[in-house]
Amino acid sequence: MRKLIGAIVVLVLCYASAFAQGGLDSFLKNLNIQARADLSGFSAKVGVQFGVPQAQVQAVIGTVREPADAFMVFQLGQMAHQPADSVVQVYQKNRGKGWGVIAKSLGIKPGSAEFHRLKRGDFALTGDAGSDDHPGKGHGKGHGKGKGKGHDK
Repeated sequence: MRKLIGAIVVLVLCYASAFAQGGLDSFLKNLNIQARADLSGFSAKVGVQFGVPQAQVQAVIGTVREPADAFMVFQLGQMAHQPADSVVQVYQKNRGKGWGVIAKSLGIKPGSAEFHRLKRGDFALTGDAGSDDHPGKGHGKGHGKGKGKGHDK
């Protein structure tokens, strides 16, 4: 009986964490809901977060299917070091193929940290300048190029 209860608890926890994470699709769905509730607030936050003028954000919103797609244009542009205009062109050519295909077309390599971040939907619309540039920076395991203790002379 204990084994059965333990197995059920493990299954519930696994499915609950998978459901809670949701990935990119869940993030985009929630972002669209937020954007439709307050489009001007959404575009203002996107503009501040990615350091682009409000007019440019509104122009991108006018060329994509969903408001969340505009966020992704600026996010992938930042990740790939590409201007939004270039990302919009790639988006238009690959619309319907998914953000993974668009990311690859922009030079974001599958298997890279950026690509994994994309698949997880590890983004946030904070409205803070540069807030989504390098999330988690400084929380690595210390496998950098440093020489260790006593070698910083």
